[in-house]
Amino acid sequence: MASSEDDPTTQHDAQILSIDAGGTMTDTFLMDSNGEFTVGKAKTTPDDESRGFIKSSQDALEDWDLSVEEGFPDLVSTVYSGTAMLNRLVERESEVDVGILITGGMEDTLRMGRGRQSYTGYSYSDRLHVNTHKHPEPLIPRNRIRGVRERIDVKGNTLVPLYEDDVRDGVNDLLDQGVDHIVVMFLHSYKNGEHEHRTAEIAREIIDERGAETSVMLSSEYYPTLKESERLNTVTAEAFAAEPSRDQLSNIQEAVDEQGGNVGVRVMASHGGTIDINANELARTLISGPIGGMIGANYFGQKLDYNNLVCTDIGGTSFDMGIIIDNDWQIDYSPEMARLLLSLPMVNMESVGAGTGSYVRVNPTFDKIELGPESAGDQVGVSAVETDVETVTVTDCHVAMGWINPENFLGGDMPIDREVAEQEIKEQIADPLDMGVYEAAQGVIDILESKLRNDLEAVVTGEGYAPSNFKCLSYGGGGPVHTAGYTKDLGFDEVLIPEWAAGFSAFGCGAADYEYRYDQTTSIDIDPDLSMEEAAATAGEALTEVWTNLEQKVENEFENSNIGRDEIEFQYNILGQYQGQLNSIDIESPVGRVDSPEKLEQLLDTFEEGYRRQYSEEARSPELGHTITQASVRGVRDVVKPEIPTEELQGPEPPADAYKETREAYWDGEWLDTEIYDLHALQPGNELSGPAVLEGAATTYALPPDCETWLDEHRVHHLTTTE
Repeated sequence: MASSEDDPTTQHDAQILSIDAGGTMTDTFLMDSNGEFTVGKAKTTPDDESRGFIKSSQDALEDWDLSVEEGFPDLVSTVYSGTAMLNRLVERESEVDVGILITGGMEDTLRMGRGRQSYTGYSYSDRLHVNTHKHPEPLIPRNRIRGVRERIDVKGNTLVPLYEDDVRDGVNDLLDQGVDHIVVMFLHSYKNGEHEHRTAEIAREIIDERGAETSVMLSSEYYPTLKESERLNTVTAEAFAAEPSRDQLSNIQEAVDEQGGNVGVRVMASHGGTIDINANELARTLISGPIGGMIGANYFGQKLDYNNLVCTDIGGTSFDMGIIIDNDWQIDYSPEMARLLLSLPMVNMESVGAGTGSYVRVNPTFDKIELGPESAGDQVGVSAVETDVETVTVTDCHVAMGWINPENFLGGDMPIDREVAEQEIKEQIADPLDMGVYEAAQGVIDILESKLRNDLEAVVTGEGYAPSNFKCLSYGGGGPVHTAGYTKDLGFDEVLIPEWAAGFSAFGCGAADYEYRYDQTTSIDIDPDLSMEEAAATAGEALTEVWTNLEQKVENEFENSNIGRDEIEFQYNILGQYQGQLNSIDIESPVGRVDSPEKLEQLLDTFEEGYRRQYSEEARSPELGHTITQASVRGVRDVVKPEIPTEELQGPEPPADAYKETREAYWDGEWLDTEIYDLHALQPGNELSGPAVLEGAATTYALPPDCETWLDEHRVHHLTTTE
């Protein structure tokens, strides 16, 4: 919360608004021109996310004694992230029907998928056992997929001409089925899109003749990259999930306009930037909230000189983890979403289905507690008496143990009944296991935190690092409740909890650049026996041509938002490898054109240095020559970004008005008197020892008996253990 809330004379003008509509709650981050900020929270409204957006914004603005109508006219930047697109993929449900035209013989590509898709998203134990593997339900049924005879080879040469009668038959068949979108995906069209473009011409002629309103989407225009399975998944997801979400995003823009806001809404994209809601490739925004957290963590680290961070985000439905090294993140070029492998660049993260809304059940066969992966989402749990949830959740256990005050949940906006939580825990968990109610609730928390701790350790050590090399940043509405538990004994250098943890992903969306990015698969060889002059004339010219084409695509996107080229900073990347290798490394190029031997040498020197850092000096093999497997262009435009607060340190003793009460809470098998504090009334420099609970308007920070915390000048809590 903004520190000036206590000063009634302070005037606020809400300049930056960023929203993270998660599966359970919609979080708002608002900052004024003085760099002061406030956080709001409301239940997510999946049917129309603009309603939750407005309510969450109002919750934040009330801290400044402003209404939405008073606050929105001052906005200069608005960023939104939501889950509607991803939910369509997860549930395999969409408002539109999609048909596919594909290279003949490849009609079963979606049903077959990649072998990895049969276990992606499974637990570690299930990944080990083939008998548990099962391919996910394909997005499009087989009867809406038609083959077209044609063939372009891997070098872009035509082997089999396009059979145009196949195209006409396929288009007419799909239109007879009433499809809204026709996706075209031919083999190697990323190298030569001639057949796809001719197919689009024929399809649009037929669509016009029949008076249909069906659109045509080409993989060579949307995601021209290698690996036909991932490319097909991605362009299909664009039609199936992203296109229908344009209505949701339009609702958000309309809500801003109706409340007097005169600013365009941008959306968080998977590559770490924000794009306009009318952007061509909207599937890049499929997963946006967790990405916002990573970008916010990197911005946070740059501002406060924290170079290496492990990011942990707990919401109602998931636990998201990521690593930042030297104030940079890794890009995954074939990420998994909703058990689908996609072909788009995404900030590298790991996510497990374990959040505070996870359902808790007893497995009758093994008499053991099981968590999730299903979640109550925005319904919270059985203790939320105005909902229809019938299964106990993790949040119900918090309530029963006295960690969460039923009268303070969502600032008191959501009625919570502790007696209902205790009764349902008794009937559903404790009695079947012959345990006490609070013992069972503690068992649920222990199981969750043990799972989170194991997952977190695996993410860090799996990359070859030790936790002691990092500071752990904990955020999300459910993060501070469990931070002490899931970081225990891992040995992080420090554990940090921003006071605005509940709105941290929204804060990160506000910290993201306005950025478009386009990628294209290449196969540009730089042979070792060529001179730099010869290589620049061949490989350099080919790379420059690809970059120039991608640059134009980026420029066109910005033009749609009336942003000229002179306002854009371009950045150029390659995926490079030694010839004959399987894996490429991501390199930011020091040059935007490779039109001279000197520039080619600069690019290769940058690759060699990057390879040395990622592997070792001994692993370098320049004598093999180099291959550029992918080229990328990013266009960035400066935007107003949030400020991190800096306040004067006070003494270690909390002020009297920060103390709320003392109540009993259940810790490690016993009831203990626990001091309750107002999270936002604490002053920088204050120190607290557990057991204690710090209650905020949008989150609760639980401090077990063996833990201490102190608040620094940036309103960031530092958690330590006394053992």
